[in-house]
Amino acid sequence: MNLYQITNPQTQSSGSFVGACGLAPLCANKVCDTSLPTADRVAGLVSSLTLEEKVSNLVDSAAGSLRLGLLPYEWWSEALHGVADSPGVSFTSPNGSEFSYATSFPMPILMSAAFDDPLINAVASVVGKEARAFANNGHAGFDFWTPNINPFRDPRWGRGLETPGEDAFHIQRYIENLIPGLQGGLDDPSQKQIIATCKHYAVYDIETNRYSNNLDPTQQDLGEYYLAPFKTCVRDVAVGSVMCAYNAVDGIPSCASEYLLQHVLREAWNFSSPYNYVTSDCDAIANIYDSHHFVDSYDAGAAVALNAGTDLDCGTTYLDLNASVAMNQTTVANVDRALTRLYNALFSIGYFDGDSPFGALNWTDVSTPASQSLAYEAAVEGMTLLKNDGTLPVSKNVSKVAIIGPWANATTQMQGNYAGVAPYLNSPLEAFQNYWANIQYVNGTGINSTDTSGFAAAVAAAKSADLTIYLGGIDTTIEAEGMDRTTIVWPGNQLDLVSQLANASKAFVIIQFGGGQVDDTALLSNEQVNALVWGGYPGQDGGYAVLDVLTGTKSIAGRLPVTQYPANYTSAVTKYEMDLRPNSTYPGRTYKWYTGTPIIPFGYGLHYTNFSFSWATTPQPSYDISSLLSASTATYKDTSPFATLTTTIINTGGPANLPSDYVALLFLSTTNAGPAPYPNKSLVSYTRAHDIAVGGSQTLSLPLTLGSLARADENGDLVVYPGEYVLQLDVDAKLRFEFELTGTAAVVDVLPRRAESYNFTVPVYPQGPTTG
Repeated sequence: MNLYQITNPQTQSSGSFVGACGLAPLCANKVCDTSLPTADRVAGLVSSLTLEEKVSNLVDSAAGSLRLGLLPYEWWSEALHGVADSPGVSFTSPNGSEFSYATSFPMPILMSAAFDDPLINAVASVVGKEARAFANNGHAGFDFWTPNINPFRDPRWGRGLETPGEDAFHIQRYIENLIPGLQGGLDDPSQKQIIATCKHYAVYDIETNRYSNNLDPTQQDLGEYYLAPFKTCVRDVAVGSVMCAYNAVDGIPSCASEYLLQHVLREAWNFSSPYNYVTSDCDAIANIYDSHHFVDSYDAGAAVALNAGTDLDCGTTYLDLNASVAMNQTTVANVDRALTRLYNALFSIGYFDGDSPFGALNWTDVSTPASQSLAYEAAVEGMTLLKNDGTLPVSKNVSKVAIIGPWANATTQMQGNYAGVAPYLNSPLEAFQNYWANIQYVNGTGINSTDTSGFAAAVAAAKSADLTIYLGGIDTTIEAEGMDRTTIVWPGNQLDLVSQLANASKAFVIIQFGGGQVDDTALLSNEQVNALVWGGYPGQDGGYAVLDVLTGTKSIAGRLPVTQYPANYTSAVTKYEMDLRPNSTYPGRTYKWYTGTPIIPFGYGLHYTNFSFSWATTPQPSYDISSLLSASTATYKDTSPFATLTTTIINTGGPANLPSDYVALLFLSTTNAGPAPYPNKSLVSYTRAHDIAVGGSQTLSLPLTLGSLARADENGDLVVYPGEYVLQLDVDAKLRFEFELTGTAAVVDVLPRRAESYNFTVPVYPQGPTTG
């Protein structure tokens, strides 16, 4: 859609958004009567449409109405970590012209490793502003199907790179900062910068057979883990839309689930504002019939989805709703309900009147110097040091450097997936060549290659260099949408080359890229591998971000947002095992429940300096649970403040003697509060200090809520249990504090119960659980 290709009866200055009601003949429709309430205006538009026209506007490529002058609209735009290629987004050419590029930030998995909530809000604010500028000028829609907030449960998942990691609490805090940034704040959700979409609801985290999977977690895990990020997104930060997932949950496709879409989403979480809508994932409505075999026809699939509350079909199956209505599988009232939500959503971004406070955003707001600097900082902050014997930061005496590996000259590789056109892509090789005068670059091998013909040249370069830097790992040829990994070992012959380089190098540093972790045992145990850095997918300025953390221009302080499991984990655990808690034959999932020994634990990250720690303030030693609840004035008890700890961090220096950031992670554990089993520990608060000078200190606040103390019971309700608790600072418990909760256990959030059965207007065939 390009509004500027339409004859406009009003005079508008170039670059300002033209509302649809500024166009003839729609301007004569009741929807454009500004004297009426929005509800009446929307009702007027809906009533003006024929059934055929209504149905044609319930798909992502909405047809509009030529008869009424309602323009076509493409609902599918993407902006996961910057405005991205998608049906609704168009980049101009050549690169350098207006709207030919947008800021390309690191993938979420790397940004989440910063554990820096203000950073996430700042990035989201830029993405939202640039997305709106594209939309105002006809280069995108006004709604964007981002973010992906499914927890990274299984290390093989091909889309883990799109997420903030494995921990539900961390994802919830990420979302609390991301959504307001994208949508333009929380002050007035009826006036949004763009409409964000939390996806994929719910329990979606397997690419293998993704169109037909039925995944059945326990209610306990559903309430505590799988649904928690969506609750925050909907209930607490007022996201505009939600995308239902491909998979079924408990036998019913997500997009046809009255339990998920009505009882939980709209009733329990108040996703009930006029402008809140649900879209399907693309072709998920068709999959209700052709993959899940839940119904007997496409029109029946369209009907059960619409009836359950899916308002928009990313696909074409809703075009069969004419037949569905004719066969009494659904009603015109349900069609009107969906359209009403969609048009109210367009009112929330000023689509009809053109009166949005964000309507003047333009090309001058895209890829500004401040945005470019932020993309660099986001990459730097996420970089995580996994091993270092003192080789890093690189000595200033190093003069000859060998640069080797399939990521060394990465450009678009650094963007991962769901990316658009970047203003520039500064590769690691380019950055290194601009820093060191004597560089020898050899590719050596590919990401997943068995070709050893490049080994000899790589080893020769390493032998002649003062320092060898190997840049490898995995990329989107290994992990991607539609493609899970089958193993978590380093692919191809990379480790064979690394072994030879380690023997040949005077000093050897490895930069491991990719979203999912690979088993680094061989690198950690090899004393000739001097240092190991995880670099994720670092975005448009990834090369300089890598260079600057290696040289100490920037101190490294990221933390792993996932667990690095041993390679044999994937042979012991099927990806279809949805339970988190361990049992006698199953080791459990995530750092909270895994009973094995991780190669590198969640939250791990080294620094170039040393720190000392002390509590500045701590909670009381004992609290009565009923008193805590009676003192709460929060609408939702799980968000009620409990206490705030403060800790003082001192940079005591070290061989590098550099200022440094520090991420404070606060974990909670218990061995007697509530029923067993007990999690190993749970992240309950975090924050990031910036640039603590050597000898300097910062005092950090770590707030806790009642929800962060709670665990889910068998019904999925969050319960605060009496018992003894331990708070520990950091992965290795640099500080500890013990307290107790007394009294009677109290529920602070309720997960709706499933009905014994649901009424469908057509015959349905619930699935059994997918097991592989």
